[in-house]
Amino acid sequence: MLAEFSVMPVGAGESVSQYVADCLRIVDMSGVDYRLNPMGTVLEGDYDQVMAVISECHKSVAASCTRVATTIRIDDRRGTTDMLRSKMESVEKKVGKRLQ
Repeated sequence: MLAEFSVMPVGAGESVSQYVADCLRIVDMSGVDYRLNPMGTVLEGDYDQVMAVISECHKSVAASCTRVATTIRIDDRRGTTDMLRSKMESVEKKVGKRLQ
């Protein structure tokens, strides 16, 4: 399954890069395959692994803030693996070139 998530401290000011960095340390240490993008992070793994990482990130930010908003989008397609790579390759094949 793929899950894109974003954890946002509410009322923490304009720059939240330190919170993002803290969450990315958690993600990276988890061993779950991931891709960072400008608006969130995409994880690939089984449901329990992925949700455990997201939960840990949410709790980490919540420990420093009085309010946290976490969004999660899930693509759960049975029988598939390596979706982080294969979904991009499929679109690039149709476009006819490598995309950014």
